[in-house]
Amino acid sequence: MQLDNSLISHLEKLARLQLNDAESGRFANDLNNILNMVDKLSDLDTSGIAPLAYPVELDTNTRIDVPGNHFSQQEALQNAPRHNDSFFQVPKIID
Repeated sequence: MQLDNSLISHLEKLARLQLNDAESGRFANDLNNILNMVDKLSDLDTSGIAPLAYPVELDTNTRIDVPGNHFSQQEALQNAPRHNDSFFQVPKIID
């Protein structure tokens, strides 16, 4: 795929860039190089390869989520600098 000036100016507008002619030429050249590299991927034979969700298969060791010891409401509020009977009280941050 070759990039022409109208496509470059459209991309420049979408990206909210203001490029001069030299920068626009470098931009077009860089994009052409990227598209040529991506185009090479279509030459690869991937018929025997299963699609992957992740490039590396990781075996995650997870534990069973079992409820353990917990604080009562009064114990949790005991060391709070400010609280009412049921909740922690914190300073107002957003007006």
